Order: sequence, then C-alpha cells, then structure tokens
Amino acid sequence: MGSHLTPLLLSCLWMIIIQGASLDHEKDHDRVIQGKPLSDKEHDDYDHEYDHDAFLGDEASEFDDLTPEESQRRLGMIVDKIDTDNDGQVSIDELQKWIKFTQTRYIGEDVERQWESHKPESKDTVNWGEYRHNVYGFLDEEDSEQEDHGFSYQQMEARDNRRWILADVDKDGELTKEEFQAFLHPEDADHMRDIVVTETLEDIDKDNDGKINIDEYIGDMYRDEDTANQEDEPDWVASEREQFTKFRDRDGDGLMDLEEVKAWIIPPDFDHSEAEAKHLIFESDQDQDNLLTKEEILDKYDLFVGSQATDFGEALTRHDEF
Repeated sequence: MGSHLTPLLLSCLWMIIIQGASLDHEKDHDRVIQGKPLSDKEHDDYDHEYDHDAFLGDEASEFDDLTPEESQRRLGMIVDKIDTDNDGQVSIDELQKWIKFTQTRYIGEDVERQWESHKPESKDTVNWGEYRHNVYGFLDEEDSEQEDHGFSYQQMEARDNRRWILADVDKDGELTKEEFQAFLHPEDADHMRDIVVTETLEDIDKDNDGKINIDEYIGDMYRDEDTANQEDEPDWVASEREQFTKFRDRDGDGLMDLEEVKAWIIPPDFDHSEAEAKHLIFESDQDQDNLLTKEEILDKYDLFVGSQATDFGEALTRHDEF
C-alpha cells in the first residue's frame, strides 16, 4: 500500500482501530463542519482535550510530559503572540483569529506534504491515475486483499474518485494545487460541501436505504456493548435521541434525508473557531469583562494546555507569521 493514504482510507482504517463511528468523529458536534474540525475529541466541560486541540492545533499531542510550571511559562509566551494589539488583554476576536490560524496552518502543511508526494516532478498538476497508483496501486496485485475488517478498498477507491472528479473544476483531468486541496479538505471548499454531506450520510446509513434512522444516528456517536437497553444509556445519549426527534428529523417521518443531514452538519452562520473562543473566554474570564488577561489564562492553563501541551519552542519560531 502506498505510504500516503487517501483521507477516506485513513479515516476508515482509524475506525478499525477505535471501533467507533465512521469518518474521523464520534460525537454529534464533530459532524458539524465549518472548515476543518478543530478537533476529533469530544467537547465537554470535564475533559479539555478538545480545547487543547482547538487552541494548540496539530502540536497539541507533542507535549505530554511538560511540568505545570513549564506549561505555564510557554503558554505565557503564546499569549503574548495572540495579543496582537499589545494591550495586555486577549479579546474574543484575537482568540478566534489564533484558533483559525492554527487550523489553517495545519491544512496548508498537509496539502503541501501530500502535493509533493503525489505530483510528478515534471508537472505542475496531478491526475487521478498518478494519485491512484500511489494510494490504491496495491489493489492491482493478484494476492492483494480487497477488504479489511469489513471495509472494501474498492468502494473507498470509487468514493475517492467521485470526490476527485468534483474537485476537478475545469474538467481537464488534472488537479491543480488548489483543486487538490479541495479534494483533500472538501469541508473548506463551497463547491465540495454537498459531497461531504453525501459521504456523511453514506457513513452512517448502515442499511443502505439512503436515509438515517434514529438507531443509525445514535450508533454513529455511541456504542457500548455492555448497555443492554436505553435505560442504561448515558444522559447525553438520551438527549441526542430527543435532538433527533425534535430537530434533526424535520418532517417527522423517523428518518433523516440528505437535506436534513445537510441542515445538521452544515448549519448556517455557525463558526467553530468563534464558538470555541467564546467557550474559552467564558471558562476563564474571572472578572467577566469578556477579555482575558495573561493571569486569567495562566490560572486556567490546564484548559488551554493541560498535560497535552504543545511544542511552544517550535510554535514561537513559526508564529511570527501570525
């Protein structure tokens, strides 16, 4: 198998590992898209991993062993970078821009890395045959396994090819770097949003009837082999059942169709980075002035950093562009 796997293939292999929901997410909020998801962690008020990932970006997992003192010291240096007007306070706008910056940088680096891997040196574009050879070429071998833990590589190839065709805006059979980015990160391209909705529906629709019933909806978020009935489910699962009945299933037919799925995962006027910035300020703003001082942030350093601190040394050399 090629060393650089398609996003769909990687997500399915990840499902095998965690035995969780399809795509990269396990919980309802993570299905909602507004650009790249801030994290693949659950967002709640008790476990701060989601906040770490949103605030620190792809560096969040690199610092599991920093002492609290070192985490606070480096966090203070990051706060100075976020405070762009140097007034000693971090506003919602400054925090939102920072979160967007960390996510945008991740996407840019991911596209650059894969572009250099798949694009032939003699060209400024890449076509499907070249990409397929790198990612799915192993399927051409006589003894290759077509399925792994119930996942069909041929189906994943067909699905990637469908996405590839949509990303090829000028239909010349070649993807430019911009088109390649739309293929890798369709959630960030307006003309690719519908394919994200379609893929989401396909992931959750286990009986292949083209719609999502309540059991499939809950099964995408929650699987507990030890739970014998609904009475033993966590409260948040019961809440999600109510969400499905009252809000997701708009026409009350017991199923979510494509348009209802779109309304769920692409809500209008919703911005993850803004919501996360407001959440961080709400949790940390001791004097309730909607601004954070460095002291307020450091007092809540575990919310921003905790045990999963980032490589602030690297961050400080790279964040000059911010």
